[in-house]
Amino acid sequence: MNSLNSVLIEGNLVSDPITTDMESGNKFCTFSVESKRYYNHDNERKVEVSLFSVGVWNRTAELCQKTLSAGRGVRVVGSLKEVKGFVSIVGESVEFKAKFDKKPEDVASEGQD
Repeated sequence: MNSLNSVLIEGNLVSDPITTDMESGNKFCTFSVESKRYYNHDNERKVEVSLFSVGVWNRTAELCQKTLSAGRGVRVVGSLKEVKGFVSIVGESVEFKAKFDKKPEDVASEGQD
């Protein structure tokens, strides 16, 4: 039986990405994505925060280094990889979300006056 190893993560960067030039001549870029899940429990709104480590290679690594910074929204499609008991995401594609001058909750509350 074939196994499926595919993941889609959407969230915001925790810090600026770090790019490394490998000895093979390839570029490797790593960054962390914080993703929040909101739900209701006992009539109280709760939030669950998850942190994911992402690594991308070559052209995608170059684009991420040039475009991304802490707080920027991204959507990453990739696969899971375990190394020495630590699971990370190997990104195959990264979609850059629009930059906002205001926080999304500030924009949502403006129309409620």
